[in-house]
Amino acid sequence: MVQSTVTLASAIGLRVKEGRRSRGWTLDQLAEAAGVSRRMIVNVEQGEANPSITTLLSLSDALGVGLPALVEPPEPWQVRVTRTGEGAVLWRGEHGGRAILVAGSGPPHVVELWDWTLGSGDEHASEAHSRGTTELIQVREGTLELLVAGEPIVLEPGDAASFPGDVAHSYSNPGTRQTRFSLAVLEPDVGTGASRG
Repeated sequence: MVQSTVTLASAIGLRVKEGRRSRGWTLDQLAEAAGVSRRMIVNVEQGEANPSITTLLSLSDALGVGLPALVEPPEPWQVRVTRTGEGAVLWRGEHGGRAILVAGSGPPHVVELWDWTLGSGDEHASEAHSRGTTELIQVREGTLELLVAGEPIVLEPGDAASFPGDVAHSYSNPGTRQTRFSLAVLEPDVGTGASRG
């Protein structure tokens, strides 16, 4: 089953705290490195926050780990299987949409695989990710409007697109039916300092 929000928030909080402490950083140092408030760091570490994907990406980048390292249990490298319904839900839309991180790899070249659903009228706006990030999308059902650096692109079932994730972008469902798409994100050089702009 999908991880509960409380369980996931606690796990993320523990991993952020462990990552911060392993670097010998104070809360203020992590807040500055991630570009988020100290209060947000405290709330995340205590498992009291449901941070946005943008906040999680900022924290994982600052800690030099990929987003999957914050939401998946740490394990030695091996085959990892995520069964249907077991992924981490990291975003919920106002109209029934959700974004589930179903698989990912560790640094330095982090790859994330997402299963997105957008209800009619749902929209998710994303700030630019770290320099060199690439996103790939394939629509499985419904209509997806992709906005990349202000340019709208409409994708129908079976259509795919790749684009730079290091510019502002958004996904929205302009139709009356549910939209579902797969999203892969490649973030190179995580933790090496090379991906920072």
